[in-house]
Amino acid sequence: MTRNLLLAAVAVLALSAGAAQAAPSSEVAAAVADKARPEADTKRDADRKPAEMLEFAGVKAGQTVADFLPGGGYFTRIFSKAVGPTGVVYAVINAPPPNPAPDAKPNPILAVAADPAYGNIKVVQASFQTLALPTQADVIWTAQNYHDLHLARFNLDVAAVNKAVYAALKPGGVYVVLDHAAVAGAPLDTADKLHRIDPAIVKSELAAAGFVYEGESTLLRNTTDDHTKGVFDPTLRGHTDQFIYKFRRPK
Repeated sequence: MTRNLLLAAVAVLALSAGAAQAAPSSEVAAAVADKARPEADTKRDADRKPAEMLEFAGVKAGQTVADFLPGGGYFTRIFSKAVGPTGVVYAVINAPPPNPAPDAKPNPILAVAADPAYGNIKVVQASFQTLALPTQADVIWTAQNYHDLHLARFNLDVAAVNKAVYAALKPGGVYVVLDHAAVAGAPLDTADKLHRIDPAIVKSELAAAGFVYEGESTLLRNTTDDHTKGVFDPTLRGHTDQFIYKFRRPK
């Protein structure tokens, strides 16, 4: 009896290990291997592990994916190729100010969306507190940005933002949050000071919006990061301790 239980436990562990190390889908692998990606992006792949991140998010061909605050488009380009011609990627950015400065530079994602190689990327300029996408998304993704919602200069109602994200997802859709971890119990102003956030705050805020926590990827965890330095510190930049959480909107 004991031997049978032991064998069953070993089998479960083997299955779990196999699932954790599953190879990315052919669509995801091809998207990461896309020759049109800039060299500056591909040089970051070893640290950012994009294939594993897309597999964790469950990105598939034909889906609608929203890249919430896409920065320079590192993940946006990969999403574009992964969802393919039958899918769409919404790059969600701030609505432009009514009176922009004369020397204001255009958001870099506009150039990415204008590139014929990424014709399924649509830029959505929106108020984050309402976040009306043209169609509901299968996946909403935000990388290293959730803490920014708490920056004092933005003065955002984060609860309203999270409810808007919830409404922008299809029932059963997922919201993936990847961000720089702060020490447990860190106050919200850590976002301004270090550009980090306590992962427990993210869980609590998204649960309040109606999301169900589904799991975590630990691939970008770094136990040598003591969480006391800002994320732009040259001794740490690109190698912070990062959490990746998946939340689902219930059907």
